Amino acid sequence: MATTLNPVGVIGAGSFGTAVANTLAHNADVMLFSRKAETVDEINRTHRHLGVDLSKRITASSDLAELAKHCTLLFPIVPSTSFRRMMQALGPHLRPHHIVIHGTKGFDLKGLEEDDLNDPDVIVTRANVRTMSEVVLEESSVVRVGCLSGPNLSAEILAGQPAATLVGSRFREVIQIGQSALNTPRFRVFGSYDLMGAELAGALKNIVALGSGVLGGLGLGRNIQGLLIARGLAEMVYFGKALGASSTAFIGVAGIGDLVTTATSINSRNYTFGTRLAKGESATQIRENMPELAEGVRTLRIARQLAREYKLHVPITATLHGVVFEGLPVEKALEYLMTYPYAVDVDFM
Repeated sequence: MATTLNPVGVIGAGSFGTAVANTLAHNADVMLFSRKAETVDEINRTHRHLGVDLSKRITASSDLAELAKHCTLLFPIVPSTSFRRMMQALGPHLRPHHIVIHGTKGFDLKGLEEDDLNDPDVIVTRANVRTMSEVVLEESSVVRVGCLSGPNLSAEILAGQPAATLVGSRFREVIQIGQSALNTPRFRVFGSYDLMGAELAGALKNIVALGSGVLGGLGLGRNIQGLLIARGLAEMVYFGKALGASSTAFIGVAGIGDLVTTATSINSRNYTFGTRLAKGESATQIRENMPELAEGVRTLRIARQLAREYKLHVPITATLHGVVFEGLPVEKALEYLMTYPYAVDVDFM
């Protein structure tokens, strides 16, 4: 087993970044980056953040150069909309000896602005879409890259409840170091060499969670929720195979494990977004007063465009896009999906 590198850096002091930092602190000293001076001061002065006690082994900093200087192993965990900008700031301080394992579940847009997603005349293709590991490789000299994926609800991890994650990487060393850094008696770390599959599973399951939240908001039962999750998993596999991942990547912890968790928990931002949508709030209203981004909303827009490029039959994705962005009534969407002519149950193995 590879030795944990000490100290370890975490970039992003949101709920998941904080949860990862507190988990890492079982095995190593941790430097936690935040852009906000008041957050850095609060953590260093009180060892509390987001209402949670933090390990005394965690030190906060607002200096990316300091993190890169002292930490060989880095965990960037920032929203997908900010990830490239963060890497452009961090990249000049990184060298090939650094190891980067990101925890961001979404997509980057290259060559487009965020507002372009609102323009019906703008076509998003695979040439414009990047996974976070691809952004790391494009914006730095780092070679050894990985990702965290799996059922990682921040509130449960911060509360010390048992959980698991997956480190995906093409490099055995990255998987082993990630496991060594993160494994605790209550946090189990699996490994996978299918990096693309792990990243796609982490991003795409948020779309299904949005739909499941809509069903929950309507007060519908577990039967229809189970159907949505099963067919949603199939759509995740279709996307994965089109983008070069294996079907098996979606059957394990990062796929079905994360999907079931995110699509059934009120602690999931994406599930919560869906419930509020079903109860009559607009997508704009929900986004404006949610404390953290529901990644599935943005991922939904990008996935809808990719489905057109690859000519994928993904009715859940298409219908949810209609509900969230095109004013399709939820009742009409449900009626359409219930009568959609699925030919067979499992057609992706």
